[in-house]
Amino acid sequence: MGFTGLALGAMLHRDGVARAATAGWTPPDGKPHFAPKAKRVIWLFMIGGTSHMESFDPKPELNKYAGKKFVDTPHAGVLSNPLVKQNLREVIKGLHKTHQFIYPMQTGFSKRGKSGIEVSDWFPHVGECIDDISVVRSMWTTDNNHGAQIQFHTGRHSLEGHFPTIGSWVHYGLGSLNDNLPQFVVLGDIIDTCCGGVGAHGGSYLGPEHNGVQLAVDTKNPLPFAIPSTGPEDQKREFELLRELNGIAGAEYPDDPAMRARIKSYELAFRMQASVPEVMKFSTENDATRKLYGLDHDTTRPFGEICLAARRLAESGVRFVQVFHGQNGGAGKWDGHSNLKKTHTELCAQTDQPVAGLLKDLKQRGMLDDTLVVWCTEFGRTPGCQGTNGRDHHPYGFSVWMAGGGIKGGVTHGATDELGFHAVENRHYVTDVHATVLRQLGLDPRRLEVPGRKRLDIDFGAPIKEIVA
Repeated sequence: MGFTGLALGAMLHRDGVARAATAGWTPPDGKPHFAPKAKRVIWLFMIGGTSHMESFDPKPELNKYAGKKFVDTPHAGVLSNPLVKQNLREVIKGLHKTHQFIYPMQTGFSKRGKSGIEVSDWFPHVGECIDDISVVRSMWTTDNNHGAQIQFHTGRHSLEGHFPTIGSWVHYGLGSLNDNLPQFVVLGDIIDTCCGGVGAHGGSYLGPEHNGVQLAVDTKNPLPFAIPSTGPEDQKREFELLRELNGIAGAEYPDDPAMRARIKSYELAFRMQASVPEVMKFSTENDATRKLYGLDHDTTRPFGEICLAARRLAESGVRFVQVFHGQNGGAGKWDGHSNLKKTHTELCAQTDQPVAGLLKDLKQRGMLDDTLVVWCTEFGRTPGCQGTNGRDHHPYGFSVWMAGGGIKGGVTHGATDELGFHAVENRHYVTDVHATVLRQLGLDPRRLEVPGRKRLDIDFGAPIKEIVA
């Protein structure tokens, strides 16, 4: 490609190979650091902040003290918990004043599966899969606004700048399973620019070649940005010319990451023209599979098609499929400041069957064993009422879950207090989820660190070993 001489030497030096002898560091070689338990990840993100108390963390005490002031309940003692530091005590005191009346749970919970784990009645289909799921009920983060969306994907507060996302780290660390498809794909409408936008699937200092590739789930036109205007032979010759010209430019500007990414994107786009339409060809699926994802109902069809596309991409060799639900041109549909019962009922109805269908489909195909599915959101909701029928942002305790890829099934881990206010048992910052994902893929985040980029210890996270089989 014209890179072999000048450019290769510069690239190797920049990537650290030339200085490895003195720095003791080598760039990723595309191989796992140790035996992986998962080959791929499907990452499901609910935009806006799903209420943990109406999904996977039942709190009957909310019903017992409904309408009472927080300070008048026996649970006001959370302020004396040694895990609650002074600055957080002040925040909690403030929330007690603005959201001082306890708001009851807006749905019931039922014990599901052999494990008997309680799951919201708004998630009956996911509840059927609970014996394959590990629920982590003790998550916390630091952003009390929707910058928490990008924080969940990068581990850093949005005010700290731009950092690589979990999908980009996976892309950076592992080789491709299919050279005709992107290694990191993004499905669904991404989070809004108010809350990070493309930064939620960006490579940042790892380079633009590690960004997620957005694909439209459109069976008629899945690749609108790469429709060929000429025949295949003519197009092949055009790409050969582009490769030669880009190679010349690459030799002149060997340290330009945008140039490297552009060359790779041109070549990948050419190969994708044949592979992506095939992946999006849902007509090859039988009726039972289509019904499993809810493609036969208007409510579930949109997200069902996205989840089916995620399975087909994973099956075809995509390493990391990042799925978004709930874009509304702002903070997200799951942001239940008001009418929480109405909106969460609708959103759960849209996603419950498709997500469960994904888990069941992966399992029946033997793919769940090496496919890690992560269901997550940026934070939970307040135990106290906002207005008359909503809950505010709540970063101090919330829930996520994982399934497949070497994760235990039918277990819960961690806990919030009796009112769901504060994560008090086995607390986990968001990068612990990242560390768990990387561990299951056979990657050590400390061995991925780029020289010259100082990372905080919390950036690396710690695998949640209690949920690993």
